[in-house]
Amino acid sequence: KKKGREAKSKCMSQKITKLIQRKFDVELANELGLIGVQKIQVQFKIDKMGKVTEIKTRAPHPLLSKEAERVVDLIPDMIPGKQRDKPVAVRYNLPINFKVEN
Repeated sequence: KKKGREAKSKCMSQKITKLIQRKFDVELANELGLIGVQKIQVQFKIDKMGKVTEIKTRAPHPLLSKEAERVVDLIPDMIPGKQRDKPVAVRYNLPINFKVEN
């Protein structure tokens, strides 16, 4: 409900971060024997209908990629971006970083 592009962007980032923190299984990396800081890059698109599509991931292990895809797919439908008052698709980059300790 906040006004302004910067405020809306910050709010969206906070909501997605909370979702990732709640739903992402960080214990998976421990089970795979990975240690240290794990960095996963996720790219996805919010299409003209507000749905998450075209999820692409890059992670140190294929199972971490699948987990990142699963969690990003949990993002609820959104209000799509607009350009000249018409809905447009918007691409997002989402880094997921966490530390695995023994």
